[in-house]
Amino acid sequence: MSILQEKTELLTKECKPQDECGVFGIYKNDDDINTVAEVYSGLFALQHRGQQSAGICVNDNGNFKCFKNNGLVSEALTVEGLDELPNGKIAIGHVRHSIYTKDKHDFAAVQPLLMRYINGSLAIAHNGAITNRAEIHKLLEQGGAIFQSNSNAELIAYVIASNRLQTFSIEEAVLKSMDMLEGAYSMVIISPSKLIAVRDPNGFRPLCIGKMKNSYIVSSESCAFDSLGADFVRDVQPGEMVVIDEDGLHSYTEHCGDKTSMCIFEPIYISRPDSVIDHQCVHNFRMNVGAALAKAYPVEADVVCGVPDSGVSCAIGYANATGIPYGVAIIKNKYIGRTLSMEGSNNLKKRTLEIKINVLKPTVEGKRVVIIDDSIVRGGTMAHIVDLLKKAGAKEVHVRVASPEFHETCYYGTSLPAKDQLISQKLSKQQLCEKINADSLEFISLQDLKSCATDNSVNFCTACFDGNFPTEVPTEQFEDKFSKKIKK
Repeated sequence: MSILQEKTELLTKECKPQDECGVFGIYKNDDDINTVAEVYSGLFALQHRGQQSAGICVNDNGNFKCFKNNGLVSEALTVEGLDELPNGKIAIGHVRHSIYTKDKHDFAAVQPLLMRYINGSLAIAHNGAITNRAEIHKLLEQGGAIFQSNSNAELIAYVIASNRLQTFSIEEAVLKSMDMLEGAYSMVIISPSKLIAVRDPNGFRPLCIGKMKNSYIVSSESCAFDSLGADFVRDVQPGEMVVIDEDGLHSYTEHCGDKTSMCIFEPIYISRPDSVIDHQCVHNFRMNVGAALAKAYPVEADVVCGVPDSGVSCAIGYANATGIPYGVAIIKNKYIGRTLSMEGSNNLKKRTLEIKINVLKPTVEGKRVVIIDDSIVRGGTMAHIVDLLKKAGAKEVHVRVASPEFHETCYYGTSLPAKDQLISQKLSKQQLCEKINADSLEFISLQDLKSCATDNSVNFCTACFDGNFPTEVPTEQFEDKFSKKIKK
């Protein structure tokens, strides 16, 4: 592993849980718009959902063409490459965060994936994780399927293509595939003449519909619509398949039910604060969390600060509820992945954090500080933040956390470490408080967190906190054949 790759791995370990991907799609209906430009702009709005790769696929009168690469949107999708894409009627895009370490630099796993089979072409961009992928993968391999990557999207595309050979339409094939797939999947699909959007019956990951002029848009988050000047129409319902063609939008709700479980970490951390997901205004949700923390765990202090970005709204809510002034104390370098100096790796973790985070000394010097973050996973980042605040002159540092303690890993697409690597599995709250050198430490309770929802009709998946998984967890571990060394 190169020094740069090693630094990237350290960053991933120190960073917060990440969602796997962001998806975007557009169906142009007699409008004077450039589909490639709109998808490109939409992916910029979804960049927070994945920074490892980006791609666009266009359907121009049945001719499919993709352009994709590793890196941020601005790096992966160059002007020269975008100019090669036609201004087709249908286009989809994808930004990716792989939950599998070996896949992070695997170009074969970069989406959208374009597949050509006997019934035509199919392009897919997926967000989530299939929990029964090991069983389906084995079944497909026994039927002769040859996989190029470990991507969930490739697996799903094979399932859809196989079912398409036994059905009369792509709609039937996708619906039949939903009977086989378990776990989390919010995805957009291009067929030769249609844009299809699908969300799993639990609705783990967000997916919504917008409209710009007469054209329909599908996106992981509504913030992408705002950046394009489009109107938000509605969320894709959990279990719903939406098909958009020249006759408009068609909804299929055969897989919709009452049992839904959106990932609660979407409003806590993953989604942008200006998004609305399943009727939840993300910013308002986080403000409510801050207020709930203030009510449950007040403390005498001089300033309230948030760890950017998701901790900021919570900190404002805490400050408003207590009357303690809000202040900006933490400055985060968002470009650290591209600006790391090429040095030795002996003190790599320490140097990485030093470059990533800085403190505004005038905000905290001589003051009692409340610092609010969205979560604590391994504890290293928060320990570093507390240390920086105290070195900057803070008299006291009181840590408040906008989520409960992690006790389980995630099987639905949020890249949490294994259960035995979670700090709350190893240390009590008091031990953790001592480890990070805070003057006090409190986590919001799960009951209080749920009460912060702005729409009580939404049910959440909270398995990473309480172990109550809404679906069966994988009983068979997926075998990563692509990272195995070839035996002679």
